[in-house]
Order: sequence, then C-alpha cells, then structure tokens
Amino acid sequence: MSDPLRLQATIRDAVRSAPSAGAALERAVTLLAEGCPHFTWTGIYLLEGDELVLGPFVGTPSPHVRIPLGRGICGAAATQKAAIIVDDVNADPRYLACSLETKSEIVVPIMLGDRVLGEIDVDSDQPAAFGRRDQALLEGVAEALAGRLAAPPDVS
Repeated sequence: MSDPLRLQATIRDAVRSAPSAGAALERAVTLLAEGCPHFTWTGIYLLEGDELVLGPFVGTPSPHVRIPLGRGICGAAATQKAAIIVDDVNADPRYLACSLETKSEIVVPIMLGDRVLGEIDVDSDQPAAFGRRDQALLEGVAEALAGRLAAPPDVS
C-alpha cells in the first residue's frame, strides 16, 4: 500500500458514484484487494438479524457464508463494535479457519452511529500483516460504505 490516503479517497469516490449499494460494496473490495498486496482475502459481511452474511469478496471462496454474532473474529468485532487485528490467527481461539494460508486478520465494523450494518474482513498470508495504517484505511472505507448502505434506495 503505497499511499493509503489516496487509496481511501479513490474508494470513497467509487462508493459515492456506484449505481447501487451492492455495486459500491463490490467496487470497495476490488479496489482494496488491488491496492493492498498484503490483503490475500478481502470481503464484506452484512448484518442480517443476528448473523453476518457474506457479501462481495475477492479471494478464495470462504466456507463461512453466515457467521452468528459473537462467533469467530468477525462475530466478535460486530458484537464489540470495534476493529480487531489478529497478528497470528492460529494463536487466537476465536478464529474460524478459512484457509491454511491465512496467518493474520483484520476486521473493521461498518457502523451507522452505534448500529452495526456489517464489516470489512481482510486476511493475509503474512503474520502480523496489519497495523494502524490498515485500520485507518479500512475505517475510512467503512464510513463511506455506511453512508451508502444507509441511503434510501434509488427508485428512478
């Protein structure tokens, strides 16, 4: 990731200009995956009731298409309403194994006020791959996505 602020601005523009919320989600994960070589799996889960449901993603298909709140790192981040960075997924008992190659993970909730709408989930095949810059980037993207998800649907 050469310039996280530029990448964040590019993604914010793409989210704003996308023809639908679904297209905005797809564009965000694609741009994140393209802009951050250490992101080996990038996806968005949306909250439906008390489960996180996998939406658009870039990477190997995940066996975890539905995750109950409070389960796994994704469920923990949504329940705690806070970002979670895990440097070594094999040392974290919350981790729901998706790929043998995954070594670290970051999960950032997509929030509207104090309400969780979903989250951005990113895995890496490198241990301790994520830091404050990644968290700040993903929080900015999550903020843009929250605004788009909360907007009334275009009925034109």
